[in-house]
Amino acid sequence: MDYKQEFLEIFYDNIDREGSDKLLDWLERSDFFSAPASTTRHSAEEGGLCKHSVFVYKRLIKLLQSEYGKDWHKKVTTESVAIMALLHDVCKVDCYKPDTKNIKDENGVWQKVPCYKYEDNLPYGHGEKSVYIISSFMKLTREEAMAINWHMGGFDSRVRGGYYGLANVFYTYPTALFLHLADIEATYLDETC
Repeated sequence: MDYKQEFLEIFYDNIDREGSDKLLDWLERSDFFSAPASTTRHSAEEGGLCKHSVFVYKRLIKLLQSEYGKDWHKKVTTESVAIMALLHDVCKVDCYKPDTKNIKDENGVWQKVPCYKYEDNLPYGHGEKSVYIISSFMKLTREEAMAINWHMGGFDSRVRGGYYGLANVFYTYPTALFLHLADIEATYLDETC
């Protein structure tokens, strides 16, 4: 499956917002289409970030259809769905660097194997960093910004400190909850290490 082609088709078919062309050009010049989605967990492989984004898009549509039926797009536009799902993890662009690590093979012999290490030169957070990057190219609706900002849900480090605003976000912007669930489903049900 060519996930880059699928990503581009979804993007071109759904996103027509002013500045989206510049954002897509930036993605093309970055490592977005070749980067992994993680170092050791979901889609920890070349092209994994793009693949994960496509999976989140498909999961988000399924969740919206399940909740709102075939007319789900009357609740949230197809453009918003594509923006939120495809771009929620742009915070990971240029953060994964090829590396090696030592592991024992089946015979107990140490071998050097390729892996990725994470180096964030713009430590702005996770979801909030994605909103920051996207907003430098195009405007987001408040719901899109909230959904992308809080797509990590309870895994967000801001929540671990006892912040209760996440519940208010999910009550006020249900799409934020759906994006979080789509991200979790794609990670744990569609992708493997």
